[in-house]
Formats: sequence, C-alpha cells, structure tokens
Amino acid sequence: MATTQAAHENGLSQDTVLIMMPIDPMQEVIDRLQNKFPGVKIRWQNTKSPTGVMRSEDMAPELFDGVTIVCAYLVPPASLLPKVRFVQLTSSGADQCIEHPLYKQAHIPFCTANGAHPPQIAEWVIGSWLSHQHQFDKYRAYMTDGYWEPAYQVRVQDSSGLRMGILGYGAIGRQCANLARALGMDVVAFTMRERPTPESRKDDSYCEPGTGDPDGLIPSRWFHGTTKSALNEFLAQGLDILVISLPMTAATRNLIAKEQFDILAERKTFISNVGRGGHVNTGDLIAALEQGLIRGAAVDVTDPEPLPPSHPLWKAPNLLITPHVSWVSSNYSRRLLDILEHNLTALSGVPGTSFVNLVNKELHY
Repeated sequence: MATTQAAHENGLSQDTVLIMMPIDPMQEVIDRLQNKFPGVKIRWQNTKSPTGVMRSEDMAPELFDGVTIVCAYLVPPASLLPKVRFVQLTSSGADQCIEHPLYKQAHIPFCTANGAHPPQIAEWVIGSWLSHQHQFDKYRAYMTDGYWEPAYQVRVQDSSGLRMGILGYGAIGRQCANLARALGMDVVAFTMRERPTPESRKDDSYCEPGTGDPDGLIPSRWFHGTTKSALNEFLAQGLDILVISLPMTAATRNLIAKEQFDILAERKTFISNVGRGGHVNTGDLIAALEQGLIRGAAVDVTDPEPLPPSHPLWKAPNLLITPHVSWVSSNYSRRLLDILEHNLTALSGVPGTSFVNLVNKELHY
C-alpha cells in the first residue's frame, strides 16, 4: 500500500468513488466526504430494480469512467474498472467475489462491512429463539379461533442458565453473545484459530459503540480447530442453541451434517443459521427436524438460495425460514458508510489510520 499511497500524496484528490447501494443518494454523506477529502469525486448509483438488484450491464457506461474506488455488494466486471485501487464491500463476507479478477490482484485491498450487521442480526437470532421457546406461533394460531389456553397446560423453558454455542466468534457472534448474556445464558465460542491470550481474543472489526464483545470477555470457554473432531468436541458441550455465524469458504461448507446433528440430539439443540446456507447440509437438517433430533431451527439463509417454492425445507417442522433479511435495518446504511469513510481516511494516507475489516485473501474473510 505504501506505493499506492505515495502515488496519491494529495489525499483522494485524484480519486472517483462509486457507491452502489439499493437506496437513493444520501446528499449529506456525499457532502461530508467531499468536504473531508477535497477534490474527490463521488458518484452514487441506486441499484434497486423491480426484479431485485440492477446489473452493471444495465447501467450507463459513463458511470464507471475513471472510477478508482468502488463500494458495492457485487463488484462490477473488471473491464469496467481498469483504474480501481480499493474495493469496499457492503457485505460482511467476501465469498461472492473470490473469483473476481480484481479480488485476485494482490495490490487491490478489499474490505468488508463486517460490523454493520451485528445489532440487527443478533436481534433476529434472539427474537427467533424466544419466539420458539415461548411458542409465539402457537398463540398466533390460537387467535384465529379465539382459544384461551389454560396456563397449567403451558410448558416454557426460559433462557437463564442455558448455554449458547457460537460457531464463528466474529462481530455478529459477539453481539449474539452480548444479548445472550443479558438473558442469563452461558456462552461458549468456536474459532478456527486458537485465541489463547487476552490480546488475541479482541475484536479487530468495526464495532458499534455499546455492542458486541470487543475484548472477548463473554465466553466461559473458547474452542478452536479445523478438524471435525475439534468441531464435534465443541458441539458436545451441552448447547441449548447453536448460532452459526461463519464466513463461507471451502472449509466451512457442510460443517453441520448428520454426524453433527447426532451429537446435538443429546441436548436437542436449537439451530440458528445467519451465516450461509451452505454451512448446513439441507437434507440432513430436514431429517433432524422430522426425526426430532433437534428442538427446532431458524434459518435466514438456505441452500439453495433463493429457496424454490417446491423445496421440502419449507414443510419441515419446528422451522422458521426468512429470506436472507436478518441484516436489514434502517441503521445499516449509516454503519456501512461510517466504515467506508474510515477506510477512505486510511486510503488517503492519514497517519495512524489503518483499514478496518481488511480481507485476508488467503482465508477469504
């Protein structure tokens, strides 16, 4: 990066930033960035379309002329961005772009929006868990017929004293732990790499003030490893709820399958997947629900995705499916643009400022 920054000694005065988001331009953000980085050019493309997300080929070609910095979920083709020197992703992971030619260029840093999603996703995790534990779906159905269930028939287990296992203790997992602790739950964490020291357990991603677990103090135990035996040891810790919040890589595909469901069956663990659908073997999830090996599940991601209307997962018992929307929040754009501004500051060469959420292109997160 030293060479790149030396070529831009005047901050970002030679740069053109293209922000691609499914919302209208936020003029106050544009003004702030242009005031902070004199000479920078800001372009904003609302990517929303009637069919979903607008494709790059449907945009005006001149939109990409001279762009050196791009902020997007799906990075436009490299042929449209010959001058790009930095990419800010709007997603918490980078799995959607690992085959992109720009990603494969070592000198072009990619940063994620890791940290823009945890508050709302953690609320989704806890909300779906509490809904299951307190049988809210049952009572919604009772309202149709006006049925008042006698209290002595109700069986509810509250969360105090139960255990949450978090598979992937990143920004999202840490906020899930924060909320679980408020409910009186014990938390155990699993990471690929060992975190033996207080320093190694700190969070290096963007963190909304007052959220998460910045110092890694919440888990009562940490587990780690890259083998199935290490994973299975973690899953055997008497988990009442397992939260899957991993990045999608070749090593994390189908991590939770029949063998793992058999382990979780001892406690009838509730599964909450807010990572990627491919982390869980879909057929084995259906079987685990149908056989009662687990008490239930909530998934915001599926494999395949979108989930076809005829797919058998829709009919699995004790399951909540939402269409990959747990990340949605009115505060998301503000957090994302804060991350972008921070990384533009680092890119401009301000002393003592480094990238946040810089992707390790070997690990892909």
